[in-house]
Amino acid sequence: MLLSVIIPTCHRNDMLALCLDRLAPGVQTINEAQYEVIVTDDGTQSTAESLIHERYPWCSWVAGPRKGPAANRNYGAKQGKGDWLIFIDDDCIPDKELLINYSKEIINGNYKGIEGYINADRPKERFDEQSPLNLKGGCFWSCNIAVDKKVFERIGGFDERFPFAAMEDIDFYHRLKLVCETTFLENAKVIHPWRRTKAFKSYHKWIVSNQYLINKTNTNKDVHYRISRFKVFIGSFVNNTKEIINYSFKGIGFYFEVNWFYFLMIFK
Repeated sequence: MLLSVIIPTCHRNDMLALCLDRLAPGVQTINEAQYEVIVTDDGTQSTAESLIHERYPWCSWVAGPRKGPAANRNYGAKQGKGDWLIFIDDDCIPDKELLINYSKEIINGNYKGIEGYINADRPKERFDEQSPLNLKGGCFWSCNIAVDKKVFERIGGFDERFPFAAMEDIDFYHRLKLVCETTFLENAKVIHPWRRTKAFKSYHKWIVSNQYLINKTNTNKDVHYRISRFKVFIGSFVNNTKEIINYSFKGIGFYFEVNWFYFLMIFK
């Protein structure tokens, strides 16, 4: 088996079903013998077990470790029998040629890490709509990536010590580039619908996760670091202000939260 598709999920059965519909044998253009799909489920209030057993018998369901997204992805990877791991989030809608295009690039043998194309389902309408877009590469967002399983195991997978679900894919990408070449595959596509974000619900998590990454990489917090953070704040403020005006101030609360986060990071 070439590919193990790992889908971490938690209380999103409606979106998970849309994702699995597009990964079904006969929908994906790759031969069904070349891939498996594993859903690793961190749900506590409900799970996707009955959904998968009733509607998707070709898919494997496993109970996750309930220690956050990084641990859930790692646990799913351990269940995989394929030579390569494909990570897709449960709220993504894969293109029908996603797996065949990944497999063609894998067979070329030039890279051990591949990031796929991520776009939203429509133009953005509000400032507080979020989607992890990856149109040109250089992001390695974990909702659409492929990694050689041996390399994944070699670098220890995703760091489960991140206190919140933020920055762990950036950390993974940094460690991956230290041991292998990576590439961006534009025709390995998923759609990630826009999601409304409630204001002042996330900035503390962003700060704590950023702090963990800064400490992990032994970043020198000297005057040059503070100046660079100030420049990031100014650039973000200018761009965000243009954007919130463009959206007629829809999502103004999230606008203030994002700017507040970048301001605080000058001093962290």
